[in-house]
Amino acid sequence: MENKAIARKLRLLSQLMELHEVNPFKIKSIANAAFNVDKFNGKIASKTFEELEKIQGIGKSVATKVIELVQTGTMLELDELIAGTPPGVLEMMSIKGIGAKKVAVIWREMNIETVGELFYACNENRLIEAKGFGLKTQEDIGKAIEFKMASTGKFLYAQVEPEADRIMDKLKFTFTNLLIDFAGEYRRLCEVVNELVVIVGGRDCEIVYQTILHSDLAIGMKPEGDHIVGLTENGLRVVFCVVEKRLFFRTLFIKTGNDEHVKTVLNRGGDDADQPENEELIYKKAGLGFIKPELREGNTFIEKAAANQLPQLISYNDLRGTLHNHSTWSDGVNTVEEMAVYCRDQLNLQYLGLSDHSKSAFYAKGLSIERVLQQQEEIDHLNKKLDGFHVFKGIESDILNDGSLDYPDEILKKFDFVVASVHSNLKMSEEKATERLIKAIENPYTTILGHPTGRLLLSRNGYTFDYKKVIDACAANNVVIEINSNPLRLDLDWRWHQYALDKGVWLSINPDAHRNEGFLDMHYGVIIGRKGGLYKERCLNALSLPEITQFFKDKKK
Repeated sequence: MENKAIARKLRLLSQLMELHEVNPFKIKSIANAAFNVDKFNGKIASKTFEELEKIQGIGKSVATKVIELVQTGTMLELDELIAGTPPGVLEMMSIKGIGAKKVAVIWREMNIETVGELFYACNENRLIEAKGFGLKTQEDIGKAIEFKMASTGKFLYAQVEPEADRIMDKLKFTFTNLLIDFAGEYRRLCEVVNELVVIVGGRDCEIVYQTILHSDLAIGMKPEGDHIVGLTENGLRVVFCVVEKRLFFRTLFIKTGNDEHVKTVLNRGGDDADQPENEELIYKKAGLGFIKPELREGNTFIEKAAANQLPQLISYNDLRGTLHNHSTWSDGVNTVEEMAVYCRDQLNLQYLGLSDHSKSAFYAKGLSIERVLQQQEEIDHLNKKLDGFHVFKGIESDILNDGSLDYPDEILKKFDFVVASVHSNLKMSEEKATERLIKAIENPYTTILGHPTGRLLLSRNGYTFDYKKVIDACAANNVVIEINSNPLRLDLDWRWHQYALDKGVWLSINPDAHRNEGFLDMHYGVIIGRKGGLYKERCLNALSLPEITQFFKDKKK
């Protein structure tokens, strides 16, 4: 075993000791030994116990551990500490800029156990409230995690969008008379993108091909079969497909939809359009109405297209207000008034639904009953002076382990609306988790089921429950289901939107904003709502101020 490998094990041992608050003198001893082993001029693994204990900075105790490591490949004390540490916390130890002391605060005081949860906390601005952290540290940690996530080759849609815009702007500046569009996962508005596909149609393909190949559109541009591939600065794979103009729309269609969708349309007659002037012609030949790119997943919308019953998909301009948002009363950055004025003056919205964290969310300065009443008094005063705008009194109430909400009925009834969300104990069995959610949904004060699965894309799997039973319960109890618009969540998953809509359930595009800029995430909520087939007639926050006021009143009855 090399010196560096031994030093790494000792260093990890000292870090875990610090994390678990072992004797500080022992921690320092192990850390010093790791440093000395790493710098030792000679092979540590070949030394006897007697030779090791005489080396400066090692001594008897560390010599015993080194001998154990060399002979068995492990150290019992290290194994015990690893066993007592959640895997996600161990992963945090490898993030640049976070030492064991900071990880301990994140884990023990903030109840964060995965890198994904930590990244989400950075986005929510929660780290700056913790001891030993500041805005700069929070930003550095967020950037380090983003870099770590990018190494998997998978990217959130929100991470791809600016790169896609940059590439498209450059292409259109270079080629003024070509047909250019995106295809693949990005054009289908998938929440996670593996590669960015660009289709370019021109008359002289060789000139176009060579121009792109020798451009700076991406890094390391090279031929790969008939395509050109490269990488963006953050590691996103980009594929350029150059075709003759007459084949552009057929190629665009084939490379946009997933395999099942493309095969179905072609088999229905779309294959007869071998050189179509647009994609609409392909669907017409197949006896179908035009299916927008975001809906081209499998056969979900094929029959609706055949019957001319495709939905008029929701757009950002359909939104009239924003619900589920956090102010400085809990873990937000802006005051209630700052958020209200921003929504009114910058976003031209009619209402703001405030829903700060409830009392169980102590890590996010959740509101005690006394603070709830104080906040509602502030909102009453604010509504009197706001012109043409209204702030609704809401709360994001934690769903406790037994499915109850964390305020008594006499407090819950004071809110205009209640977002019920799971934030803890995400490892229940499917049966128990389903029972928990249904009990919360059956609470007469629950208005919206918040981020139902609790997933964090690329980092934490969703809460496991019976989707159909939970959605059916929402339908039976007139409970709205949230589409959480944070790009890390996009939860409820679009794959269940149609089932919910078919059951008559309303969906709500909620930004879960913790600062004014967070309202802009509704853009991603609209995107994922469109992918699920959402239309404005079933989107709660597409209702006007009078309509949603009546909706909340009817619900409370």
